[in-house]
Amino acid sequence: MPEKKIKIGDEVTRQGTDKESLKKSFLDHVAFSLAKDKYSATKRDYYLSLALAIRDRLVERWVRTQQRYYQVDAKRVYYLSLEFLMGRSLGNSIINLEMDFACRKALEELGFDLEEMMEVEWDAGLGNGGLGRLAACYLDSMAFHALPAYGYGIRYEYGIFLQKIQNGYQVETPDNWLRYQNPWELPRPEHLYPVKFYGRVEVDKWPDGRPRFRWQDGEEVMAMAYDTPVPGHGNDTVNTLRLWSAKATREFDLSYFNSGDYVSAVEDKNQKENITRVLYPSDNVYQGKELRLKQQYFFVSATLQDAIRRYKKTQPDMKAFPEKTVFQLNDTHPSIAIPELMRLLMDQEGLEWQEAWDITGKVFAYTNHTVLPEALEHWPVSMIERMLPRHWQIIGEINRRLMEAVEKKYPGDQQKKQAMSIISAGSEPQVRMAHLAIAGCFSVNGVAELHTSILKERVFPEFNEFFPGKFNNKTNGITPRRWLKKCNPGLSELITKKIGPEWIKDLSLLKGLAPLAEDSLFREKWRVIKRENKIRLAEYIRTHNGQEINVNSLFDVQVKRFHEYKRQLLNLLGVIARYNRIKKNPQAPVVPRTVIFGGKAAPGYFMAKLVIKLINCVADKVNSDPEIGNKLKVVFLANYGVSLAELIMPAAELSQQISTAGMEASGTGNMKFALNGALTIGTLDGANIEIMEEVGEENIFIFGLTADEVSQLRAKGYDPKNQYHSNGQLKEVLDQLEGGFFCPEDPGLFKPITDSLLNKGDYYLLLADFASYMECQERVSRTYQDSDQWTEKAIINVAHMGKFSSDRSIKEYAEQIWQAQSVPID
Repeated sequence: MPEKKIKIGDEVTRQGTDKESLKKSFLDHVAFSLAKDKYSATKRDYYLSLALAIRDRLVERWVRTQQRYYQVDAKRVYYLSLEFLMGRSLGNSIINLEMDFACRKALEELGFDLEEMMEVEWDAGLGNGGLGRLAACYLDSMAFHALPAYGYGIRYEYGIFLQKIQNGYQVETPDNWLRYQNPWELPRPEHLYPVKFYGRVEVDKWPDGRPRFRWQDGEEVMAMAYDTPVPGHGNDTVNTLRLWSAKATREFDLSYFNSGDYVSAVEDKNQKENITRVLYPSDNVYQGKELRLKQQYFFVSATLQDAIRRYKKTQPDMKAFPEKTVFQLNDTHPSIAIPELMRLLMDQEGLEWQEAWDITGKVFAYTNHTVLPEALEHWPVSMIERMLPRHWQIIGEINRRLMEAVEKKYPGDQQKKQAMSIISAGSEPQVRMAHLAIAGCFSVNGVAELHTSILKERVFPEFNEFFPGKFNNKTNGITPRRWLKKCNPGLSELITKKIGPEWIKDLSLLKGLAPLAEDSLFREKWRVIKRENKIRLAEYIRTHNGQEINVNSLFDVQVKRFHEYKRQLLNLLGVIARYNRIKKNPQAPVVPRTVIFGGKAAPGYFMAKLVIKLINCVADKVNSDPEIGNKLKVVFLANYGVSLAELIMPAAELSQQISTAGMEASGTGNMKFALNGALTIGTLDGANIEIMEEVGEENIFIFGLTADEVSQLRAKGYDPKNQYHSNGQLKEVLDQLEGGFFCPEDPGLFKPITDSLLNKGDYYLLLADFASYMECQERVSRTYQDSDQWTEKAIINVAHMGKFSSDRSIKEYAEQIWQAQSVPID
């Protein structure tokens, strides 16, 4: 049958990147896609029309990219993540298409402002923090490197909650991000896969007499694909983010409907589609925990079925699967994929155990993102056995064979077996998903040098010894397209004028800025841009918080997910101490500061939510005190997310990265701040260490215990009351908290906080690091008083951020783990 040549649409209008083509395309979408005119079109209509016009320019490249991957029979990379914190797509797509100038001019001539139009877009809140944002940066860099790569996750109907602050408390409201239509996604109803839960396992025989396991009965949910284009910068590659949405196998039960029982008629549909309703249902109750496991299995089962379908288009059997496929598991959430692939290979493809295990062990790689024991996922055996009966059998067999191998290498060593077993002992045995991932993956990587060392030496030493060479490091990175060019156009333009535009594709070229740190005229231009960014943020704070901010103050920022180990509370104790010092001597000279907090606490995390309340109580006290005036302000920015980060990062001057040493895997906020010219105050934790190595010890403010010192202090016994009694400044602060100074209407409100610090061991060592932290903050103030010295350090920081590009990270993954080749699109 002859090949059909299909020409879709007006090629010039839909593909042209010039101003006139874009204007025509934009107006066509207003009229023909939305059926609006200048009298009826709203701001949102104009945004949608521009988004569709930009999407048109992606679609043709998108189709060509996928065709090219089939033509060369490329090895595919599948990046599996429960979170993708993509942020807004319009500005990012325009930059990666290199259409920013043409787009801005086209809209200006039509009477529109691009910045205003981009503000209409709702953030895609498909993640909570660093894990999801890292995944988004990595997709950008995979497309930049023209790697045949796909992101796979869940299309949550409601993303991470909208955070509101009411009476100082965090209040969670639904994030209905799809309410106004998402113009970037395309539904793919042709890619629909069944996913099974519950039921039972029957055994019969294959034709050759081998036992065949059949998963029978149970309930079935359909996974439907929604695709979003991911454009590479400055090339024609457009990769795919495929998100799965749960659909019932039937819309409703007609027999119930006809009998008038309308609730029961749709009950089954609603129950099944709940799987993709909400990001991270609360796991404080059994039903929430069960739903989280369902989400994880649902998306990996659909993904594996999809990957096998794609592979079989060019291959007759599964033998070459490892040469054509690799799956990167972003944390333990997708690790149920290991027994699922074993099930598909054995029960559907007919492979024997060893052949299936050989394939499985060559296609999975695992990235660990935490050393916190409570964050290393584990599921009750009873839950997995009931929900995924066939997988429980497979996990049991994987563990049996692993224990046989351990016994063979370490005869009689029960301690080794207990440490390495996938299934924990005890009255309520658990499946340890990190252990399953390590056993079933050919590569296990940490995300910073320190983090990887801790994994190998403290968290999984037995596995590191048993599987020599399996553990490796891939330090995290961030995309310079979003986190400098897009979010900080003033600084981006200044850099480009001095060293050319190629830094956008090779961040190491920022080293060309280093000599300019000594140029007084360049420093002055740098300060002007920083001040403009501070004014923009101050305007946002005035509009959203009703606060007037001193733009001449030091913008001291800590924005990140709230967790005790991230130590927002240490920052706040420092704020209170600074407040007390000003109150005692109001006439003393002081470097004015605006201390900015932002971030969400998990809905069930009592202590983190209480710290948010305390921040707001302290803010009320400090900001309303006439003796304090502009010397100190405290701001909490609600609903922190990607777009707000893009406003904050360019304005920040001091970046607080103050986690307990040894507890932050890497962090990427530290990189974003530094890339935008903020200086870091931090512990020797995560990627802070590598930032210090790049920028030099003299250009970063380091304080506190090291990871080794933290371990030694805990081992020998740590009494936080010694710090309390020996440090008058600290004692005064804690006494104020204990006595209700910041909340007189409820004096005991913050007692759980002081209890955790004084009576429950101060596990995160805030009091142990307090004196060092305050001394370091004094160094910050002294340095800030010399604007030339501060600016010089800021320029040097930016100049040495090349290592922290996600382009470098992904190149290392591709070459050292995935063995994947770039496939340029002509």
